[in-house]
Amino acid sequence: MPWELSRRRFARAINSKYIYGRLPLLHTIIFVIEMALLARLTARFNAYYDERPILTMMVTNAILGGIADTTAQAITILRQTALRKPGGVGKDDGIALEIHRLDQKNPLIDRDLIPESKMLPPPFDFERLTRFMAYGFGMAPVQFKWFKFLSRAFPITKEAAFGPAMKRVAFDQLIFAPFGIVCFFTVMTVAEGGGRRAVYQKLRDMYVPTLKANYILWPAVQVINFRLMPVQFQLPFVSSVGIAWTAYLSLTNSAEDVDMRPNRHGPSDIRLT
Repeated sequence: MPWELSRRRFARAINSKYIYGRLPLLHTIIFVIEMALLARLTARFNAYYDERPILTMMVTNAILGGIADTTAQAITILRQTALRKPGGVGKDDGIALEIHRLDQKNPLIDRDLIPESKMLPPPFDFERLTRFMAYGFGMAPVQFKWFKFLSRAFPITKEAAFGPAMKRVAFDQLIFAPFGIVCFFTVMTVAEGGGRRAVYQKLRDMYVPTLKANYILWPAVQVINFRLMPVQFQLPFVSSVGIAWTAYLSLTNSAEDVDMRPNRHGPSDIRLT
């Protein structure tokens, strides 16, 4: 019991520390650690891949997923910290203001990805970080096998490059993308303790907007990936570009936890559920 009390006090203390009054200290420390791990992995990627390709992809995916979620959590705390200042977000707070504008311009989801809240900024969520890293770790073998299948089914040669690349993109976006989004929301909801009803509600509210967002970004990315990247770099390339995508998914997944009334653009009574 004393240890648990000390742990909570320490967590509260470190979550209240900021760099230059803006960047959350704990989020920054975790981000730096993740980037250091990624740099170490990148320096010896080819050697690791030659020895254990699937494990290398799993670790790479896990680290990149962690970076994405840490970024998403930092974005949330930056905006909520700015909102708690007297007068709310000021014109001089460019980062928080830009986050707010991008959120309001989002045409795909009928709610804010980062709801306005006057409550204390949330502490760093290690359980959420663990879920995202575990999901990236577990999905890597599936993605790895999928890319291998596409490379065998539609081989790219000097004589035929554009056609097979387009076929890979079409198969990836019409088959794997819808499947992957279902997997993401299902796994995350179950990992958060939700049952079948919670999974159904999450998919009902978030599946179509997320799939639309996917089709805005990923076809162009996959054209570059399948046309120019060697097989061993395809998954790392997708995962690297996917840092922003996974951050978006992280915000999308957590946005469901906030019930806003009456609508996203008017005054709202915000209740954490």
